[in-house]
Amino acid sequence: MEEQKNTTEEVKNVLEGQKSEKPNQPEKKADKKDVEDNKIMAIIGYIFPILFFIPLLSDETKKSPFAKFHANQQLIFLIFCLGGWILSSFLMVILIGFVLMPLVFIASFVFMIMGIINSVNGEMKKLPIIGKFEIIK
Repeated sequence: MEEQKNTTEEVKNVLEGQKSEKPNQPEKKADKKDVEDNKIMAIIGYIFPILFFIPLLSDETKKSPFAKFHANQQLIFLIFCLGGWILSSFLMVILIGFVLMPLVFIASFVFMIMGIINSVNGEMKKLPIIGKFEIIK
């Protein structure tokens, strides 16, 4: 009976266009020691995203899942910021850039705050929209 109920819910979700995976799965958390050792570098990396590579230089932090995760998120954040600012600068010629530049700035600020909050809380939570990409493995 329970199996039939689960199958019925899955079919209903597929028909409605929803994923059959369980929603709101909790994000991964790192070891307390790992978080405490690498928290400061993760926070600094969101404030100055150009420093994303520093946690990857030492042998100790290369093995840290927390440091690698946040270095990846910071690299994606850096690419978003640079790409957005360059694109909006070019588009200022046709006046779209004057609208796009503040939007990129606001989005960058929001992503930075979210990354800092995740780092402080020891969470390995991806940034919305841009966080799904994985460059550093």
